Amino acid sequence: MTLNVSYAQTRESAAPHAVEEMREQLGADPLDAVIFYCDPDLDLETLGPALKAAFDCPVIGCTASGQIGPNGFQATGILAAGLRGGDLRVQPHLISPLSDRTACASSAVDAVQSTLVQCDMEFSFGLLLVDGLSLREEQLAASLYQALGDVPLIGGSAGDNQQFRQTHVYYDGRFLQNAAVLAQFECAKPCASFKFQHFVPSDIDLVITEADPERRLIIEIDGEPAARAYADAIGLTPDQLDANVFSTHPLLMTIGGDPYVRSIRQVNEDLSLTCYCAVDEGRVVSVGNAVDVMKTLEEAFDGVRETVPDPALILGCDCILRRVEFEQNAMLEPVGQFMASRNVFGFSTYGEQFNGLHINQTFTGIAIGA
Repeated sequence: MTLNVSYAQTRESAAPHAVEEMREQLGADPLDAVIFYCDPDLDLETLGPALKAAFDCPVIGCTASGQIGPNGFQATGILAAGLRGGDLRVQPHLISPLSDRTACASSAVDAVQSTLVQCDMEFSFGLLLVDGLSLREEQLAASLYQALGDVPLIGGSAGDNQQFRQTHVYYDGRFLQNAAVLAQFECAKPCASFKFQHFVPSDIDLVITEADPERRLIIEIDGEPAARAYADAIGLTPDQLDANVFSTHPLLMTIGGDPYVRSIRQVNEDLSLTCYCAVDEGRVVSVGNAVDVMKTLEEAFDGVRETVPDPALILGCDCILRRVEFEQNAMLEPVGQFMASRNVFGFSTYGEQFNGLHINQTFTGIAIGA
């Protein structure tokens, strides 16, 4: 059978009307699963039960800082994808509370592994959606991927339009904080996970001489207050540092010869730097240099088509800082249209997961064959 994907988009603020619009647009035929991403300012207490009542299939979703779909990037409302007819099974697993991350991750892994033993489909992967303000993604992704073995894992951290107040994941009729949802996908069609970013390491190397990974703080770089050393490295002063600077000059950490982005969120009064990912003390990082955005897109999507020649759907988690940069550089429209032409469905995140790593300013995705 062929995987068929239908889409629903609504900017209706009243939950019952929004869900009814979604049902009508997704169609009357039975669905294997619904995935959605929504505006954080909606009435989530009403929306959650309405979603559960409306669909008799697994429903996976979270709050976002914008969505990606058939029209490219959108900033508000709800965007949903309905999956049907593709020999596809989806099982969501709740991981909560994240404060007890080891016990919760172990419980989710046990549940997934028990179903994998019974799985009669050739391909499987995990989609991880996490409370984007939990500060637990590093440990959660690492423990899940290690336990799952060869099962690809991609994910994104829920957002709230850069308010940094409350982010939620959806599970069984409720929007939850201090929680994550691991959705196990089993597919008869080929799947391929991939990641890319449009930054490469420069020749500017910095040593993290004091850090607090639990709070994602860089306190000192090269023995100096972190913000001062970072600003000096890129030819600025600490008072010139802002979100625009951070989005164009991220830090890169090389692991196994591959660069991974560690983005800066803000400068603190003591000139420490708060990041979106943990950076360990003693690490050597590089200031990233941007390369051609469209070229990286084309190369990445051409590469994934070598494994999945004609994807029916590409589930994507794309960092909000990439979107900020695209807006600054008038690239939002061409990038969004490119992704739409490649059947990307996803959201703007507060961080991305790829296998066992939590990263930033990166697109992580999985392509599912038709």
